[in-house]
Amino acid sequence: MSTPHTQDRMTNYRWVICSMLFFATTVNYMDRQVLSLTWQDFIAPEFHWTNSDYGTITAWFSIMYALCMLFAGRLVDWLDTKKGYLWAIGIWSVGACLHAFCGIVTSGIIADTWFVGFEGAKEAIATVGDAGVVISVSVTLFIFARFVLALGEAGNFPAAIKATAEYFPKKDRAFSTSIFNAGATVGALTAPVTIPFIAQAYGWEMAFLIIGAFGFLWMGIWVFVYKKPEANPRVNQAELIYIRQDKDFGTESGTGQTPKRISFVNCFKYKQTWAFAAGKFMTDGVWWFFLFWAPAYLGSVYGMDATQKAFPLFVLYAITLLSIIGGWLPTYFVNNKGMEPYVGRMKAMLIFAFFPLLAMFAQPLGQITYWIPVVIIGIAGAAHQSWSANIFSSVGDMFPRTAIATVTGIGGMAGGVSSYMINKGSGVLFDHAADTNMQFMGFEGIEAGYFIIFCICSVSYLIGWCIIKALVPKYKPIIL
Repeated sequence: MSTPHTQDRMTNYRWVICSMLFFATTVNYMDRQVLSLTWQDFIAPEFHWTNSDYGTITAWFSIMYALCMLFAGRLVDWLDTKKGYLWAIGIWSVGACLHAFCGIVTSGIIADTWFVGFEGAKEAIATVGDAGVVISVSVTLFIFARFVLALGEAGNFPAAIKATAEYFPKKDRAFSTSIFNAGATVGALTAPVTIPFIAQAYGWEMAFLIIGAFGFLWMGIWVFVYKKPEANPRVNQAELIYIRQDKDFGTESGTGQTPKRISFVNCFKYKQTWAFAAGKFMTDGVWWFFLFWAPAYLGSVYGMDATQKAFPLFVLYAITLLSIIGGWLPTYFVNNKGMEPYVGRMKAMLIFAFFPLLAMFAQPLGQITYWIPVVIIGIAGAAHQSWSANIFSSVGDMFPRTAIATVTGIGGMAGGVSSYMINKGSGVLFDHAADTNMQFMGFEGIEAGYFIIFCICSVSYLIGWCIIKALVPKYKPIIL
């Protein structure tokens, strides 16, 4: 009788792992989206927030995420994939649930009413005459909750990219990455058709608690599902050979020696690290702007409430599912055009860098119907996710597996810094534009503010691609 390791037909357990990464990323983005979908209609009226207050909260989340990304990758490399992912999703799920209790703690601090429910907290806050105190305390508490969320979420992509490198050969990594990275889109897609309705029916607090609970469910499954390919009885010999098909597998340098570890500091000595970080810095902020501000954009410019935004946002994020093509295209270049994986990836990324240019026309054409900017932002989002799948995979092309999570974390840090800048800057700009009725290129008020940010977003990818190409013009793996 044949054993699982001697069967001729190749198993496909690597796709089970990919599906787990997909669901983790889906939960990640749903947890991240709860605030953006509830603040304007449910939270702001209670705490008297402005665009600038919301921008401050999202900006601090971004900077905390950036700092944590710098070390999360190193921690995942140290703990290894299974434990690292468990710690990451456990912490961010706690952080997601903490948001629900910010109202109770706010009422306790400013009205000395600690032992009350969610409705009791609302009533206590409503009796406070000083709106400035309510704003200050509530914003601080939400920033703290976002800090905990960021601390855990920073580990998602380093752990996912490391798991992908362990279970997929180089030629398939962009495709598998695009599949699990599509979880970001599915999370963003599911959020607007669930979260506002939960908040409306049960309160915004329950939206945070219900969505946050999904992470704990994922942890219970991951414990039993994940093992290294060589130690996994569900991976037979044929699949293991397929996973290890790269010529430099096990050596990464072709020397026949066990791969050495690159120290954290030494990672910064390589142009490849700076190329990845620059690409993330130029583009991550764009995605986070679309993620955090698209709901507010539909509310501020088109006067939609939380439930009216649901279907347009669903369509917007549904369009971004086209990003799966982003993982397939480099595989096509490799298999059909004979390109090296890195060359195919760079060519694909250049193609994707042109699509965000459409964002320049979102606001001008939005005067015809709001569906035009919805579609344009969706296309730009799909281009970003396609770009993201390939830039993440480029780390596996150039660095040994022992450094993949670390370098991914460094790039994530750079992306988080750009996200801080665009989120904080957008909030301040939108309030200034609305208060002063600012005029720019024929637009007035907050519409002028959005047009400026859309223009910045549109050119970021081409600039990022040029920087990457200048730093790493040809495929050059790290030789240790």
